[in-house]
Amino acid sequence: MTDTDGLTEQDLELLRRPLYGFLSVAAGPTPAQPRPVWFEATDEGTVQLFTGPGTVKIRRLRRDPRASLVVASPVGEPERWVSVAGRATMTADGAHDLAGRLAERYWDLRDPARAAALADMLAQDQVRIIIDPETVRRFVD
Repeated sequence: MTDTDGLTEQDLELLRRPLYGFLSVAAGPTPAQPRPVWFEATDEGTVQLFTGPGTVKIRRLRRDPRASLVVASPVGEPERWVSVAGRATMTADGAHDLAGRLAERYWDLRDPARAAALADMLAQDQVRIIIDPETVRRFVD
């Protein structure tokens, strides 16, 4: 396992694949409860995702902005993972654009059910969560 202050090209190679990330947010005395999420690594070195404004994630991040995201290679590939931890900021700006890009990445939008699900998402308010990595850890087998 290695640590660095930022994402490397090898990290970005893994993070640009359509894999689920597991998001954990600070929860005070309650143990973190990671949730699978769609995400995007940006050219600026941050990681972003979206969610509804009334979710538990948003309520907890408003109290304490610490968050982490772990992404691992799928079963059948050599073991590899990247963990990004840092402070999260939240904004409605760009949330719908991000939702659309991620839906294209994770779903086949030619499927009418998936296209309808995306339209439903885009009809609702969304919040973009941006994690600015303070710590990056990784393992490559």
